[in-house]
Amino acid sequence: MSEIDEYNLDTRLLRLLVAVVEAGSITGAATQLGVTQSAVSHLLGRLRAIAGDPLFVKSGRGIVATARAGELADQARELLADMEAFARGDRFEPALWRTTFTIAANDFQRDVLLPALAARLRDMAPGVSLRIIPSDVPTLEMLRSGGCHLVISPRPPEGGDVMQKRLFEDRWRVYYDPAAREAPQGRRDYLAADHVTVVYEPRRMLAVDEALADAGVQRRFVVTVPGFAGLPAFLRGSPLLATAPARLGQGLLREFASVAPPVPCPPLPMYLVWHRRYHEDAAHRWMRAQLEAGLPSRPKP
Repeated sequence: MSEIDEYNLDTRLLRLLVAVVEAGSITGAATQLGVTQSAVSHLLGRLRAIAGDPLFVKSGRGIVATARAGELADQARELLADMEAFARGDRFEPALWRTTFTIAANDFQRDVLLPALAARLRDMAPGVSLRIIPSDVPTLEMLRSGGCHLVISPRPPEGGDVMQKRLFEDRWRVYYDPAAREAPQGRRDYLAADHVTVVYEPRRMLAVDEALADAGVQRRFVVTVPGFAGLPAFLRGSPLLATAPARLGQGLLREFASVAPPVPCPPLPMYLVWHRRYHEDAAHRWMRAQLEAGLPSRPKP
């Protein structure tokens, strides 16, 4: 592994490396950076010469990062964040901020929380681009590596170098299509029905499904989907039931009727998580405040 001469590096090359790693293609990186594909190819050639590594290899119709490129991209993200903070100093003006801010969130928290944040950014910080990635089962490494700035999750990772704040607490509702069936009439009817639910890969059940199974509540799941966005297609026109967060009734599941579950269900807390190095950063604190300011109102019982 060759040593890199730091005098040959600049922010353009660091941003290019991160963009190509994230996009997985020259075309995608060019779009993200607002430059031509030939410009990306030219700068990538410079970066390969500096790093002494191919950095990317062909895979099908796209490209994948080498192990060396992945390591360098993690370092590049941290360097770019430090350089932004250094240039900004103690002054922070949202309207002048130019960055890509990465948030890890699965489909529920993404759809409920982040459109409002994007709207606020368009008005107050138009130079900021949101990059939203799946949180899956969030890990400390996601935050430590600089791969994302914030994680939104009901199951936050715990560690001495990460911070967390409880954003809200939701409850569960049983959704159904009133054109295809009536509301479940009590516990027996609920348990006798066929259900559709979410199972995140690799086979991570919803907290409510885990809690009910642990309590000995047995339901028949005839369909499982990898995210909440898959529920409407299976509920529509069918007798299936879906037990899902109440806040989805204001958006994704608003076309369906719902009732309170006839069995005890645990609450659904939602947390905002970030690395300690960003805790006092003015831009990061502002972004966290904007996300909280856009929290939707609590659904009616």
